[in-house]
Amino acid sequence: MITNQATIASENKMKFSTIINELSQETLALTRRLFIQLIRRPFTLVAGIVQPLMWLVLFGALFSNAPKNLLPDNANYGQFMGAGIVVFTAFSGALNAGLPVMFDREFGFLNRLLVAPLRSRSSIVIASILYITSLSLLQSAVILIVSAKLGYGWPGFAGLVLIFIVLSLLVFAVTAISLGMAFLLPGHIEMIAVIFVTNLPLLFASTALAPISFMPVWLKWFASINPLTFAIEPIRAAYAGQVALSKVVLIAPYGSITIFHCLMILVTITLLLSLLMRPLLDRKLS
Repeated sequence: MITNQATIASENKMKFSTIINELSQETLALTRRLFIQLIRRPFTLVAGIVQPLMWLVLFGALFSNAPKNLLPDNANYGQFMGAGIVVFTAFSGALNAGLPVMFDREFGFLNRLLVAPLRSRSSIVIASILYITSLSLLQSAVILIVSAKLGYGWPGFAGLVLIFIVLSLLVFAVTAISLGMAFLLPGHIEMIAVIFVTNLPLLFASTALAPISFMPVWLKWFASINPLTFAIEPIRAAYAGQVALSKVVLIAPYGSITIFHCLMILVTITLLLSLLMRPLLDRKLS
């Protein structure tokens, strides 16, 4: 009896190990395919780095002579805007995460994957998440380095950890939305239109380019519930070397927001969007 139970347990363990190995192989193969596409057409990566760098250099120069007391903590505009550009870079990359899936749909490759003997079709989604997360973090790292070279500061080790956590949460949440759009919208033209309409308004309606104290009342309320704001302010605090979770980073119309509040809001948004999109993705991939 004991021997039979041990044998069953050993077989179950081997089956579980086999499933994990096969899922890992599928996910890595699909992720590798996306990176091969990027290498063959690197314009996406280059444009994703050059555009925010242009914002950083041009806006930093444009407001370089702004009064020192114009911004919180007497920061210059380049230091203030650096956090916003980092978040905008990660956000833009994640918002485009569904485009490769959309093109696979249109060209028929997704149908081939769905009839292939995959261990789990979830590997298609996981591969997209790994790819876009790696790409977004790489682009953000370049922005951080260039920002430091321009004299806009460099967060310490604790600050880098906080930035990594914030960007990862933001990328996961936005990637879930983007993958959902890739299956809901009829084609890439409609998806690009949604991205275009969404991108800049969310940027300008956040604290990326101006402190919330400069905004009219209606825009203050919008900025104080904008998810980008909850990602920008902790990163801005990290640049200032203030990474304590109890640090107040935003005075919103409804009260004071700390780094801890921002992280909890981002975690909640990520979990809700993941739970919301999972039934859709499961249904479309079944």
